[in-house]
Amino acid sequence: MNYISVLTASGSASGSSLLVTLIPLALLIVFFYFFIIRPQKKQDKKDAQMRDSLEIGDEVVTNGGIVGIVFSIKDDTVVIETGGDRSKIRVMKWAIAKNLTVHDE
Repeated sequence: MNYISVLTASGSASGSSLLVTLIPLALLIVFFYFFIIRPQKKQDKKDAQMRDSLEIGDEVVTNGGIVGIVFSIKDDTVVIETGGDRSKIRVMKWAIAKNLTVHDE
């Protein structure tokens, strides 16, 4: 009889220790999701929408800091015109960091 009460006590102790271990882990996962992962996904979606709405004549800035005007747009590349000598540079769409042109919507 004493042996049964020892098993019952140790079973409930291991269950509560498992719960004490999992609660902080679950809270950490929830924290990372709401404060890191979710805002980053929203920003990525906003950036992708900005790149898809590029138009010829927009002034853009690349991730490397190059400022230019969009000359042509293809599926995954953009040709921008930079400088006073009107040189053209072909860059990937994902390299465009900011659109400086304000559009009426």
